[in-house]
This record gives sequence, structure tokens and C-alpha cells, in this order.
Amino acid sequence: MQTAYTVLILLMLVGVSRLIGRLLPLPLPLVQIGAGALLAWPTLGLHVALDPELFLFLFLPPLLFSDGWRMPKRELWRLRGPILTLAVGLVLFTVVGAGYFIHWLLPGIPLPVAFALAAVLSPTDAVAVSAISRDRLPTPLMHMLQGEALMNDASGLVTFKFALAAAVTGVFSLANASVTFVLVAVGGLAVGVALSWLVGRLRSWMIARGWDDPATHVVFMLLLPFAAYVVAERLGASGILSAVAAGMMQSWLDLLPRQTSTRLLNRSVWSLLEFAFNGLIFLLLGLQLPDIIKAVASHETSLWPTLLYRCLDVLAIFLVLLVLRFVWVQSIWRLSVLLRRWRGRGEMTQVPTARSCWLLTVGGVRGAVTLAGILSVPLLLEGNAFPERDLLIFIAAGVILLSLIAACIALPLLLRGIEKSPDDKRRNEVRDAWRKTAEAAIHALEIEEINPQDAAQAALATELKARIMSEYRHQLDVFNDSAEAQALAFQMDLLERRLRLKALRAQRLELYSLSRHHQIGDDVLREVLGELDLSEANLGSVK
Repeated sequence: MQTAYTVLILLMLVGVSRLIGRLLPLPLPLVQIGAGALLAWPTLGLHVALDPELFLFLFLPPLLFSDGWRMPKRELWRLRGPILTLAVGLVLFTVVGAGYFIHWLLPGIPLPVAFALAAVLSPTDAVAVSAISRDRLPTPLMHMLQGEALMNDASGLVTFKFALAAAVTGVFSLANASVTFVLVAVGGLAVGVALSWLVGRLRSWMIARGWDDPATHVVFMLLLPFAAYVVAERLGASGILSAVAAGMMQSWLDLLPRQTSTRLLNRSVWSLLEFAFNGLIFLLLGLQLPDIIKAVASHETSLWPTLLYRCLDVLAIFLVLLVLRFVWVQSIWRLSVLLRRWRGRGEMTQVPTARSCWLLTVGGVRGAVTLAGILSVPLLLEGNAFPERDLLIFIAAGVILLSLIAACIALPLLLRGIEKSPDDKRRNEVRDAWRKTAEAAIHALEIEEINPQDAAQAALATELKARIMSEYRHQLDVFNDSAEAQALAFQMDLLERRLRLKALRAQRLELYSLSRHHQIGDDVLREVLGELDLSEANLGSVK
């Protein structure tokens, strides 16, 4: 029962931390780390023992799957050059540069283990950056950080596993590692895509036979990232890349017919799962902090001098990571400008500035994936304790905290004076999509032939067609090119939504009254209330 109580306490803290985060001017990850550390204080003394393999398997596949699902694919493809240089080139640059620096700074850490630590410090967390910047980052930079976070989760953790394997076996060959890296990566991507496609075919087969219960389909999709991870690992491929590829593939398969209810339920479930898992990871980091500090200073005679020196080591490693990232971003941007000139493509439409380079540099916040990776380091190596495992976890936790604090301070300063310009291109695409779909609906209704049995039914069918077509013509008026017509249509639309919302709330109150007076049963209450809630959700936010 103690384990169940601990899980319930942690889940409650995840929800409470979200409320506290609204009151404090701090990003949610820092609030959750602080809450976990407070809970682990000796007076409360909550302790959670983590199994490294279980931790890696439980948290990483669903988080990476969700990232792959949500990533805008078109923007990922358009920015593929910068994203690949950040997600692959920068990871390797960081592993080599930071790995040698860590080994030089802390000779007790073997070089392969230093490379493993540098690799696990490479993945970034775009969710934390978005929370800190409050969506004020320029859209291209935010897309680059999202794409980098998606791809370098995979590249950093795959490199981390190779470095750990070299530390365990004591054998490393760059040529063999490069070939194996490609095979493992391609295999992981192939397994994820194939498994996701098979699940999509299974769901299509079920839908064709009328088995379209939303809960069943959502359960299949919840199991998919774990299945992709396990199958890929069993085949010797990358389970991490398999989970990412499965998520990206599933976003296309999400457009199956007769799946409106499933999509609504699926988005809600995954939003909840992503929020809970991210929160649990940072809470667990806070819970581990006292034990991490004790373990690091346990072999020393004095606590505070040792802790101070270790904090200085963490600061030095973080500054080196920051410098390496800035040098890479600045160099790649300058190189891209030179290449464009050499190819005769002219100047770039958006010339990189010092501010944008620093935004990309400071935006490389470390987060949940780094913590999950470092806690997966095995406890034993050839029967002995893994070398400096506690110190590795301390350094990773310190870098996560410093990157969050640095972003909290630097991003608002760098974004000062920058007003995020409206995304006119996206707004025009939304308007065109609504207009064209409304025109398609009107055309489909115009050519629809209804063969009623009598004249009264024919008149009723004609009236219904006219009523539905008038609603779509109203949509066309809303997205008319004339600014004056748009303003009038939007004003009418807002008034209509307010009236509909008032009517829906009156329906809901009457429904509650019927239930209180036992005039309807609970099953009827749930069914009608679900329909009213869905109708209100379709209205959107009404100011």
C-alpha cells in the first residue's frame, strides 16, 4: 500500500504545483522540483527508490511519442537543415567537446563515462522553453527549438547508450560505432513506422466492422509507444527513435473516418498523460536531490566545502555547454549565409542577429529527457558500483536547474522589446481552409438528391437543406475578403455564440434540476450532459 500512497501523493502534487505555478513568477518545472525537494525534507521524509530500467521504459516512450505526434511536420521539413545541424551535429560536437572537458575537470570520471554524461546533457526541452517564454519567441525560432528537441532526444540518447556500452565493455571503434549507429537508427525508425502503420490498419479494419468504440482505440494508441520501444529494443534497434517515428506516423493515421469521438478523447487523454509524466519527472528530481547531495558528499569529511566544489564543477560544465552551443549556432548560421552566397541564391530573408543566436543558445534548456536518461545509468558495472554514478546524477540535476534558472533570467531580457508579430500566413491558411470547406459543403448539399415519399416530406427536406446551407454561407461571410464584411460577420458570430452559450447553460441547469427531482436517471443525465458539453466545446471561448 505504501507504493500506492506514494503514487497518489505525487499525482496530487503535480496538480497542486500547476496551481502554485500560476501564483509564482516561476516556470512550472522549477516549482515541481522545489515541491519534490520540500517533500523529501527530513521532517516529511518521503523517499522513492527508482529502478533505472523501469524509469527509462515508463517515462521516455510516451513522452517521445507525444512529441512526435504534436510536432508540425511541414515546419519540420522546411527547417530540416537548421534542425538537423542542431539535433545531430551539435550533439556530436557537444559529446566530444564537453566529454573531454568533463574528463579533464574530473579525472575520476573515465573518458567513455564522460562522453556518456555529455551525450545525456545534449537533449533539450522545448516545453520548458515555451513555458518560460510564454509563447513570445518568434515562430521560426520556436519551431527550430521544437524540432531540435524532438530529434536530439533520439540522437543524444542513442549516443548515450553507445558511450555506456563502451564504458561497460571497454571497447570502442569509431568506424564500427558509426555503422552501428546508422543501422540502429534506421532500424528504429522502420520499426516505429511499420508498427504504427499496422495499428492504423487494425483500427481501419475495426471501424469497417462497426467496432469504433473510442475507449478501445485510445487504449491501443496508449500502448503503441511502449510496444514500439520494446519491439525495437528486442530487434537490436533504437527504441527511442522507434517511439518518435511511431508518434509522427500516427499523426497521419489519426485522420481515419468516423473517429471524431476518438480524436476528442485521445487528445484529452494524451494532454493529461503528458502533463502528469512531465510533472512526475521533475517531482522525482526534487525527491532525489537530498539523496544525491548526501551520496556525493558521503566519502568526504566535510559536507559544505565538498558541496561547494561540486557546485562549481556543475557551473563550469554548464558554462562550457553554453559556450559550445553558442559557437555552434553562430558558426552554422554564418556558414549557411556563405553557402547561399556561393550558390548564388542571394541573401537570406531573415539575417541572423546576435539576439537570435543568444535566444537559440539560452533556449537549449535541459529537462525531462536528460533526467530520465541519467537515472537509467546502471547501478553496477562488472559486479562493482558504476564509477561516480552519484556524481553523474548530481551534475545532470545541477545542469537542469542552472539551464532553467538561466532561461528564466535571460529569455525575458532577450525578448524585451520584441512583440511577437501575428502569423499572417497561418491566419490566411486557416481562413482559406474554412472558406473552401464551406464551399465544398454547399456544393455537396446542392447536388444532393432526396427522394421523399410525399410532398410534405419534400418540402421539409428542402427547408432543411436551405437551413444548413445558410449556416455555411454565414461561414463564407465570416471569411469574406472585405474587412468591413468580416467585422460585421464576426460581430454577428460572437453574438450568436453568446446566445447559444446562454441557451446551453440554461439546458444544463434544467438537466440538473430534473436529476435532483429524480425525474431522470443517471444514465440519461450522463448522455445528455455529454452532448451539451460537446456542443459548448464546439463554440470555443466566448469573451
